[in-house]
Amino acid sequence: MNWRVYTLVQQGILERIGRGRFVLGKQQTYLPEISAQHKRMYNKILKVFPFLEVCIWNTSILNEFMTHQPFRFFTLVETQKDALSAVFHYLKESHSAVFLDPGSEILENYLPENKMPVFVLPLVSETPLQTVDGVKVATLEKILVDLFCKPKLFNAYQGSELSNIYCGAFERYTVNLNKLLRYARRRGKQNEIQNYLNKLKLPAINTS
Repeated sequence: MNWRVYTLVQQGILERIGRGRFVLGKQQTYLPEISAQHKRMYNKILKVFPFLEVCIWNTSILNEFMTHQPFRFFTLVETQKDALSAVFHYLKESHSAVFLDPGSEILENYLPENKMPVFVLPLVSETPLQTVDGVKVATLEKILVDLFCKPKLFNAYQGSELSNIYCGAFERYTVNLNKLLRYARRRGKQNEIQNYLNKLKLPAINTS
């Protein structure tokens, strides 16, 4: 049985979505497009801080999943907690709208005034990342969990848009449930996200 399943996966007839979980079809890996601007920003940070783990992504990549397009986007630069201040001050030298792990007050009072702000945030340990075009970026599993866990930061992506994003992600790409739920556990939201996925009733998905 195991060998037959392995053969079907190799042939693209089945795709693995988690430990012991498969769906029909060929795997579609999510690879977000990296702009030249963000690639330059990433490389500049690593040039100054070569030993840091840095992840960078922009909320504009969510457009393909949404019905209503937001008026503004923002860039997230995530790194180790003890390096946040150093990276923040470095980026402030060349970018005016840079915010260090912003709270509700900053998001409400300053975000509307800036069209392309940069948020420097702590990188959760064991965060699922991938490298695209030489840049370390968020995986789809990480993005889905972050949207759920930080509703104030991702205010424009809540409610019906959140369900649109989740449904679109699972319909168009291969989402590894084990990876998603493991990261959700790191963020203390595993049970909530499990319940949310079950309520969406996505085809071939059962987190129970």
